Amino acid sequence: MLNDRTVYLNGKFIEWENATVHIMSHSLARGSAIFEVMSFHETDKGTAVFRLDEHVSRLFRTAELLSMDLPLSKKAIQEAVLATVKTNHLNTGIVKLVCYYHEIAFDILSTQEKLDICIVAIDPALDLGGLSLSRSEDVSACICKWRKLHPETVPIEAKVAANYLNGMMAGQEAIQRGFDVGIMVDTEGFIAEGSIQSVFFVEDRVLTTPALGTVLQGVTRKSILEAASHVKLKTAEKRVKPEALMDADEILICSSPEKIVPVKRFDSRVIPQVPGPVTKKLAALFEEICSGRNSRFKKWLFPIR
Repeated sequence: MLNDRTVYLNGKFIEWENATVHIMSHSLARGSAIFEVMSFHETDKGTAVFRLDEHVSRLFRTAELLSMDLPLSKKAIQEAVLATVKTNHLNTGIVKLVCYYHEIAFDILSTQEKLDICIVAIDPALDLGGLSLSRSEDVSACICKWRKLHPETVPIEAKVAANYLNGMMAGQEAIQRGFDVGIMVDTEGFIAEGSIQSVFFVEDRVLTTPALGTVLQGVTRKSILEAASHVKLKTAEKRVKPEALMDADEILICSSPEKIVPVKRFDSRVIPQVPGPVTKKLAALFEEICSGRNSRFKKWLFPIR
């Protein structure tokens, strides 16, 4: 249960119910909280966090883009994440790291010099009843009317709460239309990403994903592209129109919590073989990597000491 969890807050561990912030804090009222979500897994050498360094580096990139100051070094934040997982005695699950302005503010700008930092570790199976897409055998996706934020309006590389209203609207529309995932296109009509998911598709055994520029540099997305060559999969990053998904042999989505999820239904189209051979190969590879059974990728795992 969530109430049994211990939360890291500014260098101390506190009870779940005490991890609060005032309702008029700047980050709640203005959406200025920045965050990372990462996974941890049980391996034969104990629990390990997946690509912790990549997540923390992206957190610092977000802070840089938004001219924010983090209270700790990269190394100290990594150590705090590992300590939070260890303190909660968990073997598998997700970590959410949130940096925010607790300051009560009515102005558009915060005067707080450094962000607060909060780290939560949970086991979705125990604490949330599982992750919704992982429980589904028939994940469906559709193209939404909402467009991905243009990179000249806000820094779309930034993993900041305010940007996720965009994804929330896409997800809400998808559910209202009877789908699980809403896929946004950019302002020029090219496929971008889902609410919180990167999108891949397979055509002629080439694994393709939208190019960077109008999408977030997802850690799982990056990992798939890096790992694919080790199982002799060809990859491509390019701008593609939604019609490409109607002709694709396979469609899959990925995120840090759920890793690789195959799509069975896209708009009006039902994909006959799910998961397809490429998706199966990738899912098996990531199972090996996350469980520590693939020595090529041992540097991607950060053990809990």
